[in-house]
Amino acid sequence: MPVTIKTPHEIELMREAGKILARVHENLEKELRPGMSTLDIDRIGEEMIRSYGCEPSFKNYQGYPASVCVSVNEEVVHGIPHPHHYIQEGDIVSLDIGVIHKGYHSDAARTHGIGEISREAELLIERTRQSFFEGVKYARAGRYLHRISRAIGKYAGSFGYGVVRDLCGHGIGSELHEEPEIPNFRQFRWGVRLRPGMTLAIEPMINIGLPDVLWLDDEWTVITEDMSLSAHYENTVLITKGEPEILTLTDSEIAAGIGGKKKR
Repeated sequence: MPVTIKTPHEIELMREAGKILARVHENLEKELRPGMSTLDIDRIGEEMIRSYGCEPSFKNYQGYPASVCVSVNEEVVHGIPHPHHYIQEGDIVSLDIGVIHKGYHSDAARTHGIGEISREAELLIERTRQSFFEGVKYARAGRYLHRISRAIGKYAGSFGYGVVRDLCGHGIGSELHEEPEIPNFRQFRWGVRLRPGMTLAIEPMINIGLPDVLWLDDEWTVITEDMSLSAHYENTVLITKGEPEILTLTDSEIAAGIGGKKKR
């Protein structure tokens, strides 16, 4: 399937989908507390998504049974919510969520600390987020995709972290996963040339230890092979004629100047 270029109407629908998803992330973060189950998180997240008249992108996607991927500590991505998997003080929890708004998807992930977390966990979360912004600097029309991948991997690797190689970002639009694939490490091919109207889900997955991962028997949950902590940060990004437009930043991120923009 070729990389799709969105029309102005499609872009507007994706902007709306991004804003809704940002609100879901912002509100769901406020619900996180020690002792709640990962299934509780999924239930609350799905209720929020549906309250906006949207559908969860992930529910029943290729058989995935939930609306929110909830991944705890050494779980990298695709953690399946469970009624007896409880989050605890000191855990880090990655929430990967997608919404479908009028036929168009947005996709974003955030990793949160539960209560007081270790300094190394805090730095992992911060640096995983920053690796996204190092990559998005190159998400400009006329540049090649490999510049995004190289920048993410170079930044995360500079701290000795393991950059997951078995999973990657992707194009997004009327389908959750579209071309192109977006690795988070240096490529030896240039990849596609970016054009205005492309929409990309850029998502560094960074381990505090080695990059190697394993799939659990549920065939969804991905964990670090060495059982080290992992963090995940993702946004849906629009390629424009100028600066890239990040469609899924939360209000608190914007207010804090994350991504280089501050509310006035």
